[in-house]
Parts: sequence; structure tokens; C-alpha cells
Amino acid sequence: MERTLVLVKPDGVQRALVGEVIARLERRGLRLVAAKFMQVGKELAETHYAVHKGKPFYDGLISYIISAPVMAMVWEGPNAVAAVRQTMGSTKPTEAAPGTLRHDFALEVGRNLTHASDSPENGENEIRLWFKKEELVEWKREVDKWVFEK
Repeated sequence: MERTLVLVKPDGVQRALVGEVIARLERRGLRLVAAKFMQVGKELAETHYAVHKGKPFYDGLISYIISAPVMAMVWEGPNAVAAVRQTMGSTKPTEAAPGTLRHDFALEVGRNLTHASDSPENGENEIRLWFKKEELVEWKREVDKWVFEK
């Protein structure tokens, strides 16, 4: 079962869209295995966005993600990374497909509501960065047999 990190970033939290994000991922059939509402510290932000260090937008990215609380979550399911990214839509909201979160609720890249891991490997790395192992809940839903083939 694949897992992925999802962040509802400060703009999504401030706009009261946490429930919308959760509802869409649940309706998609993914299973929530961890969640915490938190204020991101500078060290965590810098580690999370280390790949962008030195780029012109890096400092703004850091100051933005620490500017207000985020909802950090771990979701799992078959092809969870692809399913979540498809549900979120293109990073550029004006290029996102109709019906995706970013198409429906965002206008600009810098306020695109969410972060989602871009590969299963990055998903696992990001989950380890944001959550302790004991914060991940192993559980099954009765509906899983109607959503997951295996």
C-alpha cells in the first residue's frame, strides 16, 4: 500500500478548506493514517524545501510555509501518490483540470492550497520528516474491500 504526505498549506487553512481537502481524498477512496494541525518551524521548512535552496523563490517559500498553521496528513492506498496529485490538480491552478482542488479553489502558484509528494520515494522520505513512526495509525475500514482490489 503506497503512502503520501499531504499538506494543506497556510492559504488552505486560512480559507477554511481543510475539510474540503479531507472530504475529497476520503471520497476518492484513500485512507487517512495520520494527521496533525501544526505551526511549521523554520528548521522543518528548510529541510522540507532543501531541494529549492538557492532558487529565487526559496526565501519566500520558507517565509510563507511558516506564516500560519498547516494541516499535515498521511494518506494511503493503491497508487496514492498519483491519486492525490490528480485530485489536487496541476501546481499552476490556471492549468489544473476542472474538478480538481486547485482548479476549483486557487488562482496562483504561490497560493495553490496544498503540497503532495511527487513520488512514492519522496512520499516515504517526507512522511519520515513530518511524522514519527508511532503517529502513523495502521487500520482497516470495512469499506476497503469495496475500494481496494487487494
